[in-house]
Amino acid sequence: MTRNTYVLLATLGSAALLLGAYGFQHLGGMAPCKLCLWQRWPHGAAIVLGVIVLLGAPRALTWLGALAVTATGAIGVYHAGVEWKWWPGPSSCTGGGMDLGALSGSDLLSTDAPSGLVMCDEIVWQLFGLSMAGWNAVICVVLLALWVSAARAKP
Repeated sequence: MTRNTYVLLATLGSAALLLGAYGFQHLGGMAPCKLCLWQRWPHGAAIVLGVIVLLGAPRALTWLGALAVTATGAIGVYHAGVEWKWWPGPSSCTGGGMDLGALSGSDLLSTDAPSGLVMCDEIVWQLFGLSMAGWNAVICVVLLALWVSAARAKP
């Protein structure tokens, strides 16, 4: 395959994952947690880099595409580990999401508390035992292979 074919496949892969995430959110009604949102940004960067490379940018940018999918894959591994309780996640979106011991009586009785907090340590969807974060990590290994192949391929 040519370099552009590898880049096109990697770019389309990131686009498909990003569109899938938006589909789960807007069509499936599954609001993303903080870690889910963090995983989206590197995919966006990989898409932009892919388009720039396909328009004739230097080969060196393909390594940045590889770095972008590595970043989102690493966040996916971290997020899956948080979901499986292998390690702690951000205190703002895991466990109870807040320290109840630090709240006053009026805070505990308040109805003004945010109700839309999505927890990072709860699996809301899974397929074959892997959550969306886990699948993101697995697919990013394939995308990384495509980006590295693009960086090594002759034009």
